[in-house]
Amino acid sequence: MTTPTIVTRSEWLDARRDLLSEEKAFTRQRDALSARRRQMPWVKIEEDYRFQTSAGERSLPDLFGTARQLIVQHFMLGEGWEAGCPSCSFWADGYDGTIVHLNQRDAAFVAVSIAPLEQIEAYKARMGWRFDWVSSQGSRFNRDFQVTFTEDEVSSGEVQYNFGKTSFPVTEAPGASVFTRAEDGTVYHTYSCYARGLDMLNVTYQYLDLLPNGRGEGDLPHPMAWVRRHDEYGA
Repeated sequence: MTTPTIVTRSEWLDARRDLLSEEKAFTRQRDALSARRRQMPWVKIEEDYRFQTSAGERSLPDLFGTARQLIVQHFMLGEGWEAGCPSCSFWADGYDGTIVHLNQRDAAFVAVSIAPLEQIEAYKARMGWRFDWVSSQGSRFNRDFQVTFTEDEVSSGEVQYNFGKTSFPVTEAPGASVFTRAEDGTVYHTYSCYARGLDMLNVTYQYLDLLPNGRGEGDLPHPMAWVRRHDEYGA
């Protein structure tokens, strides 16, 4: 934490009003960016993706339920992993309670992982989450949306992720993808984001950013070194 400047209440109010003008400008800029995001062109989904769910095999259109919009959270859980990714679990703690509200705005939400369904359901039960979570095992879905890589790709230091070639330490990566369904049932891909693009979807980070110490990650080996699954922090 930086050494604070101690001021009077009147001086603090002056500083706060000055910051408020910048915050308002940022909010207007964010609104404009969100509007531009909604104007992105769409891509028709041609592949018949199949998913394993607790209710049996389902197609991508099936995941919408009665909604016309679908958010897919790409959750890092590979076959044989002992547990889901700690950072994906950190995000999941935040979005688990939002689904009922998303449903009121004509949006469905589902997490998707490449791991077998029984592995997903065991970890979901351990974490106590309620959101729908399905397996894409046997489908090209994860590969097509660039969140699953081969061991050879990882070893080579070059995978296709976040709309470019980069290195990645493991075979699974995080992301979020958005789809919409037209009146005739056709499904379109409208948006995806990865890496730091997911930052805005983490409610804990948004609160930490309000604190004097912020995220407090500057002295760590890497920014999320402190993050644990919520049942691993201890007392």
